[in-house]
Amino acid sequence: MMGVTEAFSSSYAQARVKFLEAAAAAGLKVDSHLHPEPGRDGEVLAMDVVLDGSLEAKSLLIVTSACHGVEGYCGSGVQVFALHDAEWRAKAKAQGVAVLYVHGLNPYGFSHIRRTTHENVDLNRNFQDFSQALPVNEAYRELQPLLLPDEWPPTEANAAATSQYISDFGLAAYQAAITRGQHEFAEGVFFGGTAPTWSNQTLRKVLQAYARGAQRVAWIDIHTGLGPSGVGERICACRDDKAALARARAWWGGDGATPVTSIYDGSSSSAFLTGLMWGSIYEECPDAEYTGIAMEYGTLPPFEMMQALRAEHWLNLHSEAPPALAKQIKQQMLDAFYVDTDEWKGQIVSQARQSLFQAVDGLSS
Repeated sequence: MMGVTEAFSSSYAQARVKFLEAAAAAGLKVDSHLHPEPGRDGEVLAMDVVLDGSLEAKSLLIVTSACHGVEGYCGSGVQVFALHDAEWRAKAKAQGVAVLYVHGLNPYGFSHIRRTTHENVDLNRNFQDFSQALPVNEAYRELQPLLLPDEWPPTEANAAATSQYISDFGLAAYQAAITRGQHEFAEGVFFGGTAPTWSNQTLRKVLQAYARGAQRVAWIDIHTGLGPSGVGERICACRDDKAALARARAWWGGDGATPVTSIYDGSSSSAFLTGLMWGSIYEECPDAEYTGIAMEYGTLPPFEMMQALRAEHWLNLHSEAPPALAKQIKQQMLDAFYVDTDEWKGQIVSQARQSLFQAVDGLSS
């Protein structure tokens, strides 16, 4: 069995190789959807898909990584470890649950150490009905001039104005205004886009190909950034539906584990969001009973995470930035979403493994 730390990688290219090798070692076929752009080092990018189990299975567990590209350093490690985990694979097989691994939902962001897609879109705000009027984020509109100043690090005046906003409205309001998503500023942060991205369209094809035959679908989408370092918050990733939330809480919070939280009742560290990726399951698999969570692993305090995001977005707009500053910003961004220590990786895998076993029990209950 692979050791925990061996499952994690120091680059997208290495992570993809480990995932492909894990699938091969398990005797599983890989379905690769090639991305139109090259990686940071010129490597091929792809959304790689592996089904462990039967396409005819009535119960399906989906496990996804890198919805927010840089967060793939964590999610890929979980997927690679799971594919090498004989006990876990036997458990799912014995209970008739097929497992669909989607590695690198946003391979561009994963490779380039960005949260966004190559279109500068936050994939988890991009699943909107673009034939309708898009949500307006007035609080973000007010903050936009502060978030991406002309120079980095920000001037004292910019820092003072940001501090004043937080003093006036609170850190939670600052976080919510920024992270809720917006469709007005294409170069801004948390931009939800004005059309479906490549990743949006490709994921839908994957769901159409692999999930439409299932009667019961569970989804664990792996994220990082919010909450105490190494703690995996289980955030209900379903509609505002009491039955779905009750199932999620029974499956993933019924044994004394951290309770499943919700963006609808204020219990989650996440703000209320729209355009979320899991909404696609209702559209592509309308007849399935669906239950899902986002596993959100903590890294840094919210303000530090926001500063890293601001810096990385600023860098994306300023290719003339000095190499030393660019390198420092990219490292700051990586550190905000991936804690490169054995202890943190151990926390990630142990909690993810628990959630995988719980999902199979839930699906077969």
